[in-house]
Amino acid sequence: MNAVTYPKGTVKALSRSLRIYHGDNDRRVAMDRFYGAFLEPGDLAFDIGAHVGDRVSSFRRLGARVVALEPQPGPARIIRLIHRRDPLVTLVEAACGDHEGSIALRINSANPTVSTASAAFIGAATGAKGWEGQVWDHEITVPCTTLDRLIQRYGLPKLLKIDVEGFEAHVLAGLTRAVPVISFEFTTIQREVAEACLAVLETLGPYRYNVALGESQRLELPAPVGVEAMGSYLRSLPHAENSGDVYAVLHH
Repeated sequence: MNAVTYPKGTVKALSRSLRIYHGDNDRRVAMDRFYGAFLEPGDLAFDIGAHVGDRVSSFRRLGARVVALEPQPGPARIIRLIHRRDPLVTLVEAACGDHEGSIALRINSANPTVSTASAAFIGAATGAKGWEGQVWDHEITVPCTTLDRLIQRYGLPKLLKIDVEGFEAHVLAGLTRAVPVISFEFTTIQREVAEACLAVLETLGPYRYNVALGESQRLELPAPVGVEAMGSYLRSLPHAENSGDVYAVLHH
């Protein structure tokens, strides 16, 4: 892995992430209530793109074992510090994609939460309303693994959460078996990525879908819907909604 020297301001950005993602008790309560519908004590959860680990902490509060992937050294260090004495948290400092090996990661030093392995994501954000001022100013090479390899090593998770800034379809391309619950982030600047994710999931099993907008910690639809209805919903969202997460639940 490349030696990393972040530009000035990254420490401040990570401190801001810690306050936002770990410092709000009401947010923690809402998150635990939300994920408690999907996880029980003893379940295994994968957090792909863990950032500073707020979901990791929530999954552990719910009693789940966690495998967290975070390729950025700064956020990974924070996860290590928070969970270093917890044997039920495994941190893998790698990206996840459709191949084993390595990959270039573009770092947004002022806003590390949107660092990405997707050049298309950066292209879509450039000039887009609501994304003004975002700059990916640093590049590192990081290890890359696949979901199939992670499952082979750690077991099949009950919940697979993916939040990798436009690289979600590449992550799902490395998965060949159905997982009971899968969430993936979408953005309104790259709706085609969400469509690609839905297409992959449809090859894996009979999923039904719902969606949470932004960081609302609540599902928007009164009941899960099929893939066509989910696609239509995402296409109809106004640009200003910006982002959210699709939740796919396997139905037998």
